[in-house]
Amino acid sequence: MSDKSVSTVIIDAPLADVESALFAIDAYPEWLSSIKKVEVLERDSENRITKAKLAIDAGMMKDRVTLDYDWSSAPGTLTFSMDEADLLTQMDGTYLLKSIDADSTQVTYELTVSVSLPVPSMMITKAQQQTIDAALKELAERVS
Repeated sequence: MSDKSVSTVIIDAPLADVESALFAIDAYPEWLSSIKKVEVLERDSENRITKAKLAIDAGMMKDRVTLDYDWSSAPGTLTFSMDEADLLTQMDGTYLLKSIDADSTQVTYELTVSVSLPVPSMMITKAQQQTIDAALKELAERVS
Protein backbone atom coordinates (compact mmCIF):
# COMPACT_ATOMS: atom_id res chain seq x y z
CA MET A 1 0.00 0.00 0.00
CA SER A 2 1.21 3.46 -0.84
CA ASP A 3 1.05 6.61 1.23
CA LYS A 4 -1.42 9.31 0.33
CA SER A 5 -0.11 12.31 -1.61
CA VAL A 6 -1.80 15.69 -1.20
CA SER A 7 -1.52 19.14 -2.79
CA THR A 8 -3.56 22.30 -2.44
CA VAL A 9 -3.73 25.24 -4.82
CA ILE A 10 -5.68 28.46 -5.08
CA ILE A 11 -7.24 28.82 -8.54
CA ASP A 12 -8.20 32.25 -9.85
CA ALA A 13 -11.71 31.23 -10.82
CA PRO A 14 -15.10 31.16 -9.11
CA LEU A 15 -16.13 27.98 -7.32
CA ALA A 16 -18.89 27.29 -9.86
CA ASP A 17 -16.38 27.32 -12.75
CA VAL A 18 -14.04 24.92 -10.94
CA GLU A 19 -16.93 22.58 -10.08
CA SER A 20 -18.16 22.65 -13.66
CA ALA A 21 -14.77 21.57 -15.03
CA LEU A 22 -13.99 19.04 -12.31
CA PHE A 23 -17.42 17.40 -12.25
CA ALA A 24 -17.55 16.90 -16.05
CA ILE A 25 -15.56 13.68 -15.82
CA ASP A 26 -16.35 12.68 -19.40
CA ALA A 27 -14.59 15.87 -20.61
CA TYR A 28 -11.30 15.11 -18.80
CA PRO A 29 -9.47 14.03 -22.00
CA GLU A 30 -10.04 17.57 -23.36
CA TRP A 31 -7.82 19.15 -20.71
CA LEU A 32 -6.25 16.56 -18.41
CA SER A 33 -3.14 15.19 -20.12
CA SER A 34 -2.98 12.02 -17.99
CA ILE A 35 -6.50 10.93 -19.04
CA LYS A 36 -6.56 9.68 -22.61
CA LYS A 37 -10.12 8.32 -22.76
CA VAL A 38 -13.25 8.18 -20.60
CA GLU A 39 -16.08 5.72 -21.11
CA VAL A 40 -19.10 6.49 -18.93
CA LEU A 41 -20.59 3.27 -17.53
CA GLU A 42 -23.20 4.54 -15.06
CA ARG A 43 -24.95 7.76 -14.03
CA ASP A 44 -27.15 8.59 -11.06
CA SER A 45 -30.63 10.13 -11.08
CA GLU A 46 -29.04 13.61 -11.30
CA ASN A 47 -27.06 12.53 -14.41
CA ARG A 48 -23.74 12.60 -12.53
CA ILE A 49 -21.20 9.97 -13.52
CA THR A 50 -20.98 7.26 -10.87
CA LYS A 51 -18.82 4.74 -12.75
CA ALA A 52 -16.41 5.30 -15.62
CA LYS A 53 -13.58 3.46 -17.34
CA LEU A 54 -10.52 5.68 -17.87
CA ALA A 55 -7.40 5.15 -19.94
CA ILE A 56 -4.63 6.69 -17.82
CA ASP A 57 -1.12 7.61 -18.91
CA ALA A 58 0.61 9.44 -16.08
CA GLY A 59 4.28 8.62 -16.53
CA MET A 60 4.92 5.26 -14.90
CA MET A 61 1.21 4.92 -14.13
CA LYS A 62 -0.33 3.61 -17.34
CA ASP A 63 -3.50 1.61 -16.97
CA ARG A 64 -7.15 1.20 -17.78
CA VAL A 65 -9.12 1.70 -14.59
CA THR A 66 -12.77 1.61 -13.69
CA LEU A 67 -13.53 4.21 -11.05
CA ASP A 68 -16.58 4.60 -8.83
CA TYR A 69 -17.45 8.23 -8.03
CA ASP A 70 -19.09 9.19 -4.74
CA TRP A 71 -21.17 12.38 -4.87
CA SER A 72 -22.55 12.11 -1.31
CA SER A 73 -20.48 15.09 -0.10
CA ALA A 74 -20.79 17.14 -3.29
CA PRO A 75 -20.39 19.85 -4.23
CA GLY A 76 -17.61 20.49 -1.71
CA THR A 77 -16.07 17.04 -2.07
CA LEU A 78 -15.81 14.51 -4.88
CA THR A 79 -14.25 11.15 -4.11
CA PHE A 80 -13.42 8.21 -6.31
CA SER A 81 -12.23 4.67 -5.73
CA MET A 82 -11.00 1.98 -8.04
CA ASP A 83 -13.37 -0.81 -8.95
CA GLU A 84 -10.97 -2.67 -11.25
CA ALA A 85 -7.80 -2.15 -13.26
CA ASP A 86 -5.20 -4.00 -15.28
CA LEU A 87 -2.13 -3.15 -13.16
CA LEU A 88 -3.16 -0.94 -10.28
CA THR A 89 -4.39 -2.54 -7.07
CA GLN A 90 -5.59 0.72 -5.52
CA MET A 91 -6.51 4.18 -6.78
CA ASP A 92 -8.43 6.33 -4.34
CA GLY A 93 -8.77 10.07 -4.61
CA THR A 94 -10.57 13.07 -3.22
CA TYR A 95 -11.06 16.60 -4.48
CA LEU A 96 -11.95 19.12 -1.78
CA LEU A 97 -13.27 22.47 -3.02
CA LYS A 98 -13.64 25.67 -1.01
CA SER A 99 -14.58 29.15 -2.16
CA ILE A 100 -12.02 31.71 -0.98
CA ASP A 101 -13.91 34.68 -2.43
CA ALA A 102 -16.03 35.43 -5.51
CA ASP A 103 -13.07 34.96 -7.86
CA SER A 104 -10.88 32.29 -6.26
CA THR A 105 -11.25 28.68 -5.18
CA GLN A 106 -9.06 26.46 -3.05
CA VAL A 107 -8.69 22.94 -4.43
CA THR A 108 -7.08 20.10 -2.49
CA TYR A 109 -6.40 16.84 -4.31
CA GLU A 110 -5.56 13.67 -2.37
CA LEU A 111 -4.45 10.52 -4.19
CA THR A 112 -3.40 7.04 -3.10
CA VAL A 113 -2.19 4.51 -5.66
CA SER A 114 -0.81 0.98 -5.34
CA VAL A 115 0.45 -1.22 -8.15
CA SER A 116 0.63 -4.97 -8.57
CA LEU A 117 4.24 -4.79 -9.78
CA PRO A 118 7.23 -4.61 -7.43
CA VAL A 119 7.84 -0.84 -7.55
CA PRO A 120 9.61 1.02 -4.72
CA SER A 121 7.14 3.07 -2.69
CA MET A 122 9.30 6.16 -3.18
CA MET A 123 8.70 5.93 -6.95
CA ILE A 124 4.95 5.50 -6.47
CA THR A 125 4.79 8.49 -4.14
CA LYS A 126 6.75 10.60 -6.62
CA ALA A 127 4.44 9.56 -9.48
CA GLN A 128 1.36 10.32 -7.33
CA GLN A 129 2.70 13.78 -6.51
CA GLN A 130 3.53 14.52 -10.15
CA THR A 131 0.04 13.38 -11.18
CA ILE A 132 -1.61 15.59 -8.56
CA ASP A 133 0.51 18.63 -9.39
CA ALA A 134 -0.14 18.26 -13.13
CA ALA A 135 -3.89 17.77 -12.60
CA LEU A 136 -4.19 20.87 -10.43
CA LYS A 137 -2.14 22.95 -12.88
CA GLU A 138 -4.23 21.77 -15.83
CA LEU A 139 -7.47 22.39 -13.89
CA ALA A 140 -6.35 25.96 -13.19
CA GLU A 141 -5.51 26.46 -16.89
CA ARG A 142 -8.91 25.05 -17.89
CA VAL A 143 -10.94 27.48 -15.78
CA SER A 144 -8.74 30.60 -15.79
